[in-house]
Formats: sequence, C-alpha cells, structure tokens
Amino acid sequence: MFSKANIISTLVLTIWAFGGGYLLWGILGESLFADHMLTEGLMKEMPDMAYIFVGCLIQAFGFSTIYGKYGATAYGAASGFALGFWFSVIVGLGEGLIDFATANILDLQGILINFVLFVIFFGIMGLLAGLIYKKTTA
Repeated sequence: MFSKANIISTLVLTIWAFGGGYLLWGILGESLFADHMLTEGLMKEMPDMAYIFVGCLIQAFGFSTIYGKYGATAYGAASGFALGFWFSVIVGLGEGLIDFATANILDLQGILINFVLFVIFFGIMGLLAGLIYKKTTA
C-alpha cells in the first residue's frame, strides 16, 4: 500500500487534483455552470483551501491505491485512463443523475457538463497514475 509507486503517484495526483480541479471547476466550470445552477448561493464565495487540499490528497491516495491493484497486469497510460473513465461514470454520471433526481443543484445539462469535466479530471488522473506506476514498478 505504501510502495514507492503509490507514494509518488499520490503526490503527483494530489497536485493534479488541486490544480486541475481549480482549472476545470474553478475557472472553466464557473462560466459553464452559470446558467445551470438551480439554487442561488449554493457555492461558497471563498472555499476552505485546507479541506480542499486534504480532500485532494485522499482522492489521490485512494485512486492510486486502487490503480495499483487494478492496473497490475499492464501499467500504463491507457489502463490508467480507463480506470479514470470508470471513476467518472460512477461519480460524475451515476451520482450526478442521483443528485438530479433528489436535489435542486444542477439541471440535466449541468449534470452532463459536470460529467464531461469529470472524464477530463479523472482521465488525466488515471493517465498520470499509469505513467508513474509504469516507470516506478519493475
């Protein structure tokens, strides 16, 4: 669980999760979601960066650990991206549709936009994990 590959992958993925999340949802997503938010004032003006960082670290460690077991037969960019895609389906599309059915957060088009952002986010996360595991595992 605390192999060299997992530790390096976790560090790199944490940086991607923090920076990529800001890029995708903080900069790009803000304008994309403007017309699709169903509840005014839902998002905080200033998020708590410490909790975001800890959340990114947990996501990165979990993703890296799962990839270490999932991709063990063929570490690489393709298997990493594939795992990232399936994470996107579970979190971005599955959970998004459940949220759409039970809460007034985003309209359906907003859910689909969010899913695309999740595919990019977790796809890059998987790609990075795959490359790191391939380079650091014998």
